[in-house]
Amino acid sequence: MTERITREDVAHVAELARLSLDQDELDAFTSQLADVLDHAADLDALDLDEVPPTAHPLPLRNVLRPDVVGETSDRAEVLAAAPSVEEDQFRVPPVLGEAP
Repeated sequence: MTERITREDVAHVAELARLSLDQDELDAFTSQLADVLDHAADLDALDLDEVPPTAHPLPLRNVLRPDVVGETSDRAEVLAAAPSVEEDQFRVPPVLGEAP
């Protein structure tokens, strides 16, 4: 396959994105982007005229169970087992070290 992207192309895009790439990175990214473009060309060459468009490869269906109220735990019993309680709620350590 003919070369689809050059080092200069990659350097130009990197400059537009304000990325500083060394010579090894330019070589690596040029090779990787060329591989991606080659793969895209392979996909583009496929005959998909008879393939219907799809958003997902498998049929989707709702697999949730009905929401049915069941037996619940006793609030006082649960709070009694907690290491720390404040105003009938679990007391947990402050997030990110913030004081209450």
